[in-house]
Amino acid sequence: MTFESLRAIVLGVIAAGLAIILHELAHGFAALALGDHSAARAGRLSLNPLSHIDRYGTIVVPLVLLISQLVMIGRVAFMFGWAKPVPVDARQFTNPRRGMALVAAAGPVMNFFLALVGAFGLAIFGTRGASAIFFADFVLFNVVLGLFNLIPLPPFDGGRIAVGVLPMPLARALAKVERVGILAILLAIFVLPGVLGAAGIKFDPVGSLLNTLVPAVAEAMLAIAGVHGARF
Repeated sequence: MTFESLRAIVLGVIAAGLAIILHELAHGFAALALGDHSAARAGRLSLNPLSHIDRYGTIVVPLVLLISQLVMIGRVAFMFGWAKPVPVDARQFTNPRRGMALVAAAGPVMNFFLALVGAFGLAIFGTRGASAIFFADFVLFNVVLGLFNLIPLPPFDGGRIAVGVLPMPLARALAKVERVGILAILLAIFVLPGVLGAAGIKFDPVGSLLNTLVPAVAEAMLAIAGVHGARF
């Protein structure tokens, strides 16, 4: 492994870590603003990475993805993970459903804001060197995290937003999806399309949508910042 590739990996890990941690902090501070002190009491309103490590989302899943890709294709083409969710007690909100929707929305909003910050970082510091690697990764990771979390299924933020705004009968039905668990949903989103693809069946709606939206949104952020010609 060359110094340049090692540097790129380290900068990518830092960019991804900041995107994930600040996403969770946004949830926690939004809940605090609405009257719930659960995250603060649990010590989760902190930039300390150790406060946000999830056994599976931060360690096991990224490690499995890393090793499997290095063994199978010799490079890392995709990474995914998540931090430990901040505790939120909706009973502390004046309107629990609306409060949970606002808290859920805070995470993706933070990521899109951070993507814009990264785009301005590229505009200010240039598109070459270590800073360019970091800011480009920061834009991309935040756009991916923001869009992915808007999938309208609990426990993703998009699902919780939907539960907060849909009519009560539909909201209750959708909320039951959360019992399936995030690992089962991730298997359906990532593994099932691969299995079906091996059988000659093309079915990957989430992947197709993200492959279209991620470059479009990332390039829009760069255009706002005045960075032209970059492609994701």
